[in-house]
Order: sequence, then structure tokens, then C-alpha cells
Amino acid sequence: MSVDLPTSAKIIIVGGGIIGCSTAYHLAKLGKEVLLLERHQLSAGSTWHAAGLVGQLRSNANITRLLGHSVALYKSLEAETGLATGWKQTGGLRLACNENRWIELKRLATTAASFGLDMQLLSPAEALALWPIMQADDLVGAAFLPTDGQANPSDITASLARGARAHGAMLRENTAVDDLIVDQGQIRGVIVGEHRIVCEKLVLCGGLWTPTLAAHAGVCVPLAAIQHQYIITEKMAGVTPGLPTMRDPDRLIYYKEEVGGLVLGGYEPNPLPWTAATVPDDFAFRLLDENWDHFSPLMEQALARVPGLADVGIKQMINGLESFTPDGNFILGESPECKNLYLGCGFNAFGIASAGGAGMALAEWVAVGHAPYDLWAVDPRRFGRPHRDPAYVKTRTMEAYARHYSIGWPAEEFASVRGVRKSPLYDTLRAKGAVFGEKLGWERPNVFADLASGELAQDVYSFTRPGWFAAVAREHQACREACVLFDQTSFAKFLCAGRDAEAALSWICANSVAVPTGRTVYTQMLNEQGGIECDLTVTRLGDDRYWIVTGTGFATHDFDWIARHIPAHLDAKLIDVTSGSAVLSLMGPRARDILAAVSGADVSNAALPFSHAREVFIAGAAVLAIRLTYVGELGYELHIPVESALGVYHALHDAGQPYGLRDAGYRAMESLRLEKGYRAWGAELGPDHTPAMAGLDFAVKWKTGKDFCGRAALLAAREKPLPRLLAGFVVHDADAVLLGRETIYRHGARVGWLASGGFGHTVGAMIGYGYVRNAAGVDKAYVLAGDYEIDIAGTRFAASVSLAPFYDPANAQVRG
Repeated sequence: MSVDLPTSAKIIIVGGGIIGCSTAYHLAKLGKEVLLLERHQLSAGSTWHAAGLVGQLRSNANITRLLGHSVALYKSLEAETGLATGWKQTGGLRLACNENRWIELKRLATTAASFGLDMQLLSPAEALALWPIMQADDLVGAAFLPTDGQANPSDITASLARGARAHGAMLRENTAVDDLIVDQGQIRGVIVGEHRIVCEKLVLCGGLWTPTLAAHAGVCVPLAAIQHQYIITEKMAGVTPGLPTMRDPDRLIYYKEEVGGLVLGGYEPNPLPWTAATVPDDFAFRLLDENWDHFSPLMEQALARVPGLADVGIKQMINGLESFTPDGNFILGESPECKNLYLGCGFNAFGIASAGGAGMALAEWVAVGHAPYDLWAVDPRRFGRPHRDPAYVKTRTMEAYARHYSIGWPAEEFASVRGVRKSPLYDTLRAKGAVFGEKLGWERPNVFADLASGELAQDVYSFTRPGWFAAVAREHQACREACVLFDQTSFAKFLCAGRDAEAALSWICANSVAVPTGRTVYTQMLNEQGGIECDLTVTRLGDDRYWIVTGTGFATHDFDWIARHIPAHLDAKLIDVTSGSAVLSLMGPRARDILAAVSGADVSNAALPFSHAREVFIAGAAVLAIRLTYVGELGYELHIPVESALGVYHALHDAGQPYGLRDAGYRAMESLRLEKGYRAWGAELGPDHTPAMAGLDFAVKWKTGKDFCGRAALLAAREKPLPRLLAGFVVHDADAVLLGRETIYRHGARVGWLASGGFGHTVGAMIGYGYVRNAAGVDKAYVLAGDYEIDIAGTRFAASVSLAPFYDPANAQVRG
């Protein structure tokens, strides 16, 4: 253990792998006081045995942007520090051996163009010219990203460490952190043997050991250790230093050149987890025994692709533990459980590709208290209650690993650890043909099969017309013409209570919540830059109580955001009451008739207008009926005590039978909301977009003149042109399929990409939403004056643009 330890440091980083060293380097460059503690030597853990492929393209624009920062850093780092990084920009090749994979590659190329990357689509012959030692007879095509490459993980780590020291960071090896100092939910320091080191902020970059250390602060880190094997061959004829990295997903293998030989490994469908509760300390520079029986199926696939492997020797097999997460994305950002404790871990075997950008983003997050841009895809708050169970995490993570090279079907659901959280209606809906999806552990009906006609209650995935298309059309039509019932029990529901509840929410909410009891407010919650952090509804239940409803997947995020932003001097508390009530959403032109029949209450437009709430009684249960809609029709959210949910459901169906009431799922809801132009956080909305950019300025309380979080930034932005504006697009061509991430062209120039897309069954066409961008500024006239095309898998389709909803722009159906 190092005896040269300070008693305090502004920021402490635990872990000297590539992520920790990158974070230290970037923090030091920002002028921050940094102390990095590594219990062994730098590059310990999984860094030293990583394969070192550096690819950039991901399905998320900002994660792709982050990986691009890695490439830029690795190109320049040697010149700055004098230490080689092993960076080689060889380009990256990805193969397709069947038509579905080829469609996926073409869509990836469109995504790459959307995000500013040049991904080239190649013929089999062109791919073979780049990689002449492979067998290419089965290829349909390939994609090539010229700016991808490879690097030496230990060399990069050493170079980052030298750069960090040069900028003033202290790095101490052989210094183990034994415990964390936490006071009133906030990190205060660490304990190293007999030493106490006080800090303001702590960053845990401990790789496989992060969950154990974080647990000392009550922080859950959902990752699992899985064995990952690759081999290094002797020198091989035809393997040159400039050979591109290659991924052969249909054969589950990746390749890169190393000293004239090949590194090859893969993602087997039957991964082997680490079975003990924790990973021993001595795995810092230790490998597992070779497991040729487990690796042999991958080796057979590799030999079929590269026959010359049969004639070369194997220098070494690497069998190391890597940390993987339940959704395949890494974990970056501040923990919701402990203030000022940050996480950088769970890199799913692409830590080398991520490290440069992840270290930059995490450093900025730590330095200023917020991410440099929207990083929801890797935010720790995307997890929830089920992820506190190690068995759940391990099982789901094993599935995510096994699917690493699977075709990424649109709307594909995970199959493992299902049924963890169920609505009281689950069995009833299942018997009626419900096909369930899962979000944050909740089982949610996506669609209902027509069992009487022989439809199977199962998903059939496709890049064109999925198996649920006809079922969604039925449910969509029923909602537009009669009435449907959605089970939305999985909604996250919070109670904000206390003498100062109004004052607290008035500060946090962009819209005015100073409303009478019984009023419901649609509002965003903004960060200090004016970006949208939450998109939800707030219903006033009394002088000192508000009922807050948000999306299932945002339960942890939104609770954390609200709780942290309640001013300390105010008497207001936030309570998660999600499990106490079921939610049935009654939507459609006949919704009022059904609700009146089943409750006997006056629910006329005069008695219960839009954005109002009142208590009604149904089947002996007191139900909070909130007049809202997310589908563009007359509708009510019915919040019901859990124990009464089944009785209320049957009463609604009995009363609704004469009116054509039927069950509907989330996939129909998506089609309906796209037609109506309703936004979704995580798609059209997020921290990078202000209400004005998103077309939601109407939900900002400008007229009151009262201050709220983000108001100053919005006022300053009003003096400048908008850099982007959300617009809707319709593509009528029958061959078009919009899924999101397709490129938007205006007068032939790329101006953005779609955040979401799908088929509108009333409009009868594909609908997508995306931001139209222009450095010189964007306004409504600019958007509407454009001639647009949408690029789908390399083909451009003419598109019509609109800033108004494609269905019922006058809101006649909603307010009827």
C-alpha cells in the first residue's frame, strides 16, 4: 500500500483500468484536483486482457458521438504524452450472410449517415478485396466503416495515466479502498487501511469489483461477470498490419490483426457466468483456465470463414472475466442512491472503444454536475427494483450476452426472467390473447391475438411488416371508432405531499401547478440548461398533495430528479406509490358513455373537462378518474386500488360490450400517438432539447412570470435562433418502413434523423418524427418550406412534413 496518501482530495477515482485512467486524464485537463487509487497496478482487471477492437457505431446518436471522441483521442494521445497507444485506423468490416442481416446492415449504414459516419456498403467481391484470407462464398454483402480501428489497451492506459499526471492528477497503485464514508445519503470519503481520505466526489471505475464496493454506500450496480474467450494465432500468410478489424455476426466471431497473426473471439449463445457471489481480488491479473470444449463451436465457425487457420499455431488462449449488464449498455453517471457517487463500469467487452469518450463524459459530469449531452442510454437510473436482485441481473445479462451478435429485430423483447412484476389483470389478459412485453420488470400487454380465428399469441419479428400488424390495426381502429381499454398499471406513480408541495413542484415544473384541486397539468421538468429531464402529468389532490404519473421505464430517473430538486427548506416529501394502484386507460369516442354507465356519475364535459380529475365509484371501488389521452381520443386514466382492479375491469367490459369495447396494447398506442404527434421522453424528448425545440412551449408558464428550474436558460435561448425543431413526416410509399434513426434530407442535404417511426393505421401511411437541424437557425417557416426525403436502408423516399398532428389537429376528438 502506498504511504504517500493525502488526507483529502476534491475528487477520488477508484480503479486504474482504462476507464479510471481516462476519467482521471479528462478531469485533470479540466483543472480538477484528482486522486486515483488502484489496489494493484494500472490496467488491472479486464483492461489488460481486452481484445482491443474499436468500433464506433451504436444505435444511439450520442453514444456514437462518445465513441467518436475515443477515436479522436487515441489518434492524438501519443503525440501529447510520448507513449504509444497501439492505435491503428484499419477500418472495420461487418459481414452479412443472409437477407435479414443484409437489411440490418443497410439500416445500420443509414443510421451511420444520420450520425455523421461514413459506413460503406460493399459487395462480396469488395469485402473479399479488403479481407482476402476469408472464404466469401456465403456473403450477401458487407459494410465497412473506414474510421474504425484497433488499439493496445495497456498502452492506452499507460498513456492516459502519464497524461493525467502531467496535468496534476495523483495516481497511487497498490492502494486498496476498504470502505466508503457516507453521511446523510452523500459520499464524504474513502477508507484505505488506517487512512481516511475525505472527498467531495467519488468515481467508482472498479470494473467487476464495482458492485461490491458500491454496496458499502447502498448503491446497486447491476452487472455480472461472464467468461469471455479469444485466441491469438501465430503469424499467418496474408495477415498484414493494415488488415481491417472484422465482425462476422452470423458466425458469432470477431477478428483483428496482431503481430502478423489473428486475434479471434466471439459471443457464444451459451455463455458461462462467474458463479460465485463476488470476484476474488487475485483476478486483477489472473485468467481462467482454457475451455476448449466451450470454444470449439466458435472455432469451427472461424475455420469455415478463414480456412487458413487450420495451418497456423495458436500462441495463446485468453479466458478472462468481463463485466456485462442486463441490456448490453455500460453504466455511466451519478448513482441515484448516493449523492456525488459516480459510476463508470459494465462496459460489455467494448470498454476500449468506449474509454476515451466515456472518460470525457464522466469527467464533465463529475466536474459540473450534469452530462455533456443526453446519455440516457447508459444512465444508472434506467434500472429499477428488479435489478437489485443479483439472480435477476445474472440471468438477464446472460441473455443479453448471448444476443450480442443476433439480428437486432425492431421491437424485440427479452425472454428471460419474465413475470417479475404483474398487473392484477395479467392472467385475465393472457387468457384473452395478450402478448406481453416487459419494461423494468413489468409485464405489459403489447398486442392481443385473435385466438378465435387461430392467431397465435406470440411475436413474429420482421424488418418489413411484423406479425402483429393486423392485430394492431384492429385495436387502432377500435380506439378511433369505438373504445379500447389499456392496462397501464406499470405507470410509475408518486405522491408529493407536505405543506410546501405546491412551492416545491412550482420550482421543479415548467408548467404551472398552482391550480385548484382536481386539475391535472401536463408538464416538463427542465435542467438548468432548459433541457427536458421529465415529461409527465401532475394532478392536484388537495392543498398539500399532488399525484404524479410518469412512464414505466422512467420510474427511477424521474423519482430521483424530483426528489433531488425539492428545495431543502421546503416541507415536501416524495413517496413512490406505484404498487398501490392499477391503471386502466379507457380511450375512444364511446369512453364517456361507458364510464357513465358503469359509475352512474356525471362525467359530461361540463362535469369532468379535459385535464381535470375526480373520484368516481366503479364496482364498489373508489377510482381516481383523470381526463387525459395519449392516443388522440376522448379518454380517462382510471387509477384503481390494486385489490379492486379485476372487479373494475370486468365491470367496464360488461358496460362496454354494447359500445364495442375491446382490449388494446402498447403497440396500438404507439401507432395512435404517432398520428397525434404526442411526444415520448427518450425518443423525441430529452435533456438536449428544450420545450421550444420540441414544440412544447405551450406547456411553459411564461404568463405567471414565476421562476422555475431552467427558466433563465429558456429566456436566454429566446434571443437566439433555434438550432433544431421537431417535425413530423409522412411517407406514403408502400415499400417504406420507418423505425427510427432514418436520415432526414431537406433539398438533398442531410438535416437530421428520425427519433421514432411507425405505421399510422388511420392515416394509412408511415409516420416519423425527428429534429430538423440547421446551424444558422430553424423556425416553422424554414421547416415547412423544405422538400424532404427520408433515407431508409439506402433508398430515399419522398416525405411530407408537418408541425401539426396528422390526425385531428383541431383536437375535436380529445375535447369532445
